[in-house]
Amino acid sequence: MTQSKKIAAAVVGATGYAGAELVRILWDHPGVELTALTSRQYAGQAIADIFPAFRGIVPLVCEEFDAQSIGERADVAFLALPHKLPMAIVPKLEGTHTKVVDLSADFRFSNQAAYESVYQPHTSPELLQSSVYGLCELYRDQIAKASIIGNPGCYPTCSLLPLAPFIRQGFISTQGIVIDAKSGVSGAGRGLSLTSHFCEVQEGFSAYKVADHRHCPEMEEILSMEAGKEVRITFVPHLIPMSRGMLATSYSMLKKNMDTSAALKILTAFYKDCPFVQICPEGTLPGTSHVRGTNGIHIAARVDQHANRLILVSVIDNLVKGAAGQAVQNMNIMFGLPENAGLNNTPYPL
Repeated sequence: MTQSKKIAAAVVGATGYAGAELVRILWDHPGVELTALTSRQYAGQAIADIFPAFRGIVPLVCEEFDAQSIGERADVAFLALPHKLPMAIVPKLEGTHTKVVDLSADFRFSNQAAYESVYQPHTSPELLQSSVYGLCELYRDQIAKASIIGNPGCYPTCSLLPLAPFIRQGFISTQGIVIDAKSGVSGAGRGLSLTSHFCEVQEGFSAYKVADHRHCPEMEEILSMEAGKEVRITFVPHLIPMSRGMLATSYSMLKKNMDTSAALKILTAFYKDCPFVQICPEGTLPGTSHVRGTNGIHIAARVDQHANRLILVSVIDNLVKGAAGQAVQNMNIMFGLPENAGLNNTPYPL
């Protein structure tokens, strides 16, 4: 598909961290015209007054959300909203030409019961079967035909991409997978919370929601689909004292003999046509600073032959590849643009 005109885009919920990141990326996107920003809290205020980094760059003013107006003015609406709100908004956009990329969990699940077990009752369950899980490197073909995308969570993005090649091809056991992950504080959102205050986080390092995090069922649903059988995992998230970035380490038992070199060859072959996936050379490991501000994911593999265990280490920027950047990548695929359009910014070297 060749675009003859720019895609009109709206960011619904533009004043959260993910929403602001969408504004940053979309404003510089060569194939997009940013036509609307909405915010309940800041309606009537310029986005540059809320985020001074946009002064002299983005002249738009935030407005109240109105489905009819967005449907008339946007080819795509990015919903950067808390869970529960998008499931009420998306039906209002049905019947318009507006496609939706939802950054909440409301349209990530195909299994309604799995969603409701960790969130709340779903008020638009009929739309779950038509929505597509927007993990771009795995479901590109389905995304290209979709009108509703459930943008994956940051922990699932960082954890699933390294595991997918091995579980899809039957190299690892579906039992006993452990994922140990760490996130910067921006993952908690912009709302005030005692646990994310500077004094509570700085010079500290802590686990939270151990074996009780709501991203666990999301990952299990995708891994089960890839494996063709039920997969259960142990997931332990941690909070680290930095604003952005995520590192996930997974441990799984090998079903077939391989060494580190073979594991890296599997990853390299699987992601050879994926511009945002970088496989670390043997003997190197990724760091969160390597992908800061980018839509990239860096993946390393090690085989612990003594324990017959595959160890995968991956890093992303939780606000970009884990949220806004992947959302734009989904939009690119939906509208037939180059997958990396507007997303080729160079990482900070320091």
